[in-house]
Amino acid sequence: MESRQVIKNRVAFLEQKIPKYAAALGITVLLILWEIVCRLQIVPPLFLPAPTEIVKAGWEMISTGELHENLFASLYRIVVGYAIGAIVGIIIGLILGFSKWADAIFTPIVYSIYPIPKIALLPLIILWFGIGEMPKVAIIALGVFFPVVINTFSGVKNVDPILIKAAVTFGSNHLNVIRKVILPGALPTIFAGLKLSAGTSLLLLVSAEMIAAEKGIGAMVLHYGNLMITTKLMVGVLLLSLLGLLFNRGLQWLERKLIPWK
Repeated sequence: MESRQVIKNRVAFLEQKIPKYAAALGITVLLILWEIVCRLQIVPPLFLPAPTEIVKAGWEMISTGELHENLFASLYRIVVGYAIGAIVGIIIGLILGFSKWADAIFTPIVYSIYPIPKIALLPLIILWFGIGEMPKVAIIALGVFFPVVINTFSGVKNVDPILIKAAVTFGSNHLNVIRKVILPGALPTIFAGLKLSAGTSLLLLVSAEMIAAEKGIGAMVLHYGNLMITTKLMVGVLLLSLLGLLFNRGLQWLERKLIPWK
């Protein structure tokens, strides 16, 4: 009996650890295969540089300060734009979900504007705000706003009405009902919108920087693509991939903190 319990404990331990190590193992195998393909020149280096060459190019860009400058420019735009779009989207979504009048008047407007590709509005936004940081921040905020407001609205509508009636019956005012019943009930759906808009914000960041920026990861990728320096181009691409991963992990951590019952 004791030996069986020991085996069960070891199996349970491995089941917990394998998913964590599997991701790192998969990435390691991919990088090794990538390096082998490049070293054997199966694919020309111009089209697919080796990981070691990309690391060398990245180190060179760090040494010259070029990478820091472009990274910080992009981080400022995406953090500010994402924060504005997410905060405004959550507030408007709560209002639309809680107020029948606001729902009837503004929800059709939100759904009619949502399908418009936001990058198509960049020239118009540049006309409104001029050339600078504001148009790029605004286009990211717009891209984040719509998924967040729609998911927040859906989350509020899906909250059990019995819980709301119970809170009102026990004397809670509108603010307490929103803060203690509706918002916690809608949080899982809100975070689904936040995660969805994280990817959208990166796409809009790169697109905006390629069109109307001198600094930033998107502008850097476009610049080295035009010069056909693929090692430095891949540094930008991998950096964007890392940013997306960190963004997603950060939202998952925040979700675990705010929604422990999930």
